Amino acid sequence: MTPSRIPEQSAGEPPHRRGRRPEPICESAGTAHRTWLEPVRSRFVASGLTLDDLVGRSGYSKTRLSELLRGKGYYPGWEITYSVVRALDIPVRPLLRLWKAAAVEADKPPTWIHNRVRQVQLADRDEQPLAHAGLTQAMWQPYSAYAQAFLQSEQRARQAVGETFDILWLTWDEATASPDTPRHAWMLLRTTVLSRTPRRPAGHYDLRAAAFSTAAQAEAGDLVERLARIDVFARFFDAIASLPADQMDVTVLRYLCGIAPDAIPGIVGLPPALTHTLDHHARWALHELFPDADTQE
Repeated sequence: MTPSRIPEQSAGEPPHRRGRRPEPICESAGTAHRTWLEPVRSRFVASGLTLDDLVGRSGYSKTRLSELLRGKGYYPGWEITYSVVRALDIPVRPLLRLWKAAAVEADKPPTWIHNRVRQVQLADRDEQPLAHAGLTQAMWQPYSAYAQAFLQSEQRARQAVGETFDILWLTWDEATASPDTPRHAWMLLRTTVLSRTPRRPAGHYDLRAAAFSTAAQAEAGDLVERLARIDVFARFFDAIASLPADQMDVTVLRYLCGIAPDAIPGIVGLPPALTHTLDHHARWALHELFPDADTQE
C-alpha cells in the first residue's frame, strides 16, 4: 500500500502539532548512512507528524521506526526505508542511490542490496525540479574537477559529486530558501569532498598528491628532475591547501582545474569582485612563499 502524501494545512485549521525530535543518531551509524538519514529525520520533524502517525502511514512498529530514525542496530532494509520515504513524501530516486552507497559502506553484499530493492514496487518516478536539473548539468564538470583535485580518483570524485546533487535534491526546499542557491550548493559540494580528503598534521587538507598529475613534472625526462619537480609542486600544493577556505577554492579551480576566471564566481556563488580579490590575495600569499612560482598575472 502506498502511503498518501502529507496533507497541507487548510486555512483556519489549528496549527499542526510538531513531532518530537528523534533521539540522536547512534555513533555506530556510518558516514554514508548519516548522509541520507539526516535529511529523513529533518523532514520527519518538519512534517509535524508523530511517531504514531508514522506507524500508521508506514505499517511498521514504533520500535522499528525508532531504530531506523536513530540508525540503531543492523543497517535497515530498503522496504522499511522506502515506507518512511513515501510516508514523508521524500524523492525516492536520490534517496535510493544514497541508501545503496551506505549499504556498501555497511558491508552489505551486492546480492543483498539487489534483492532488497527488487522486493519493493516503486511508485511513479520522481519529478526532478527543473532548476535542480539545470544546476546539475551546469556544475557537474567544474564540481568534478574540484573533487578530483583533492581525491585524485575519477571514481571517488564522481561519487562525491553525485552524492552532493542527491542531497541537494532531497533538501531542495532548503536550498532554494537560502539567500544564494549556487553558494548553498557549492558549500555542500565542498563539505562532501573535504570530508573524504585526508588532513595534514597541521590541520589543513592534503593536496600534495596533485603534484603527481601536473603537466610540468610529466614533461621532465630525467627521473631525478621529475622527483625534484614533484617535491617542489607537493610543497606548493600544500601551501595552497593552507590558504583560507575561499582563497583555496578559487586557487584550486583556476590553477589546478584550469577553469576560466570569469566562470569561477558562478561556480562558487560569490560576486565577481570578491572572487577577484580572493584570487589576488591568494596569489600574493603564494608568491611570498614561492617567489619563483608563476602566481602573478
